[in-house]
Amino acid sequence: MLHIYAALAEKERAMVADRTRKALRELKAKGAKLGNRTNLADASRAGAAVNRGEANAFAANVLPIIRELRRRGIAAALNARSVRTARGGRWSAVQVGRVLERAG
Repeated sequence: MLHIYAALAEKERAMVADRTRKALRELKAKGAKLGNRTNLADASRAGAAVNRGEANAFAANVLPIIRELRRRGIAAALNARSVRTARGGRWSAVQVGRVLERAG
């Protein structure tokens, strides 16, 4: 019996959604502007600021890890290709880091 109620509720939800979409299409066709535009610019700026802050915090958290992995990976690739350092030695993460810092 419960599955019948669930099926009826889902059918009603679909019918409400269809009626809402149809009504919004009709309003839009008549030229009505939909949505609350009174604070759209402020809300957009606030949302962008939050997103930017979260992205900066995430980047600050993973950047040291990425830098270290990049240095190790670059050093391993240079050594695998038999590229020698300025003094003829093998590459390490420290040496790669110094070259990257010198490059700016």
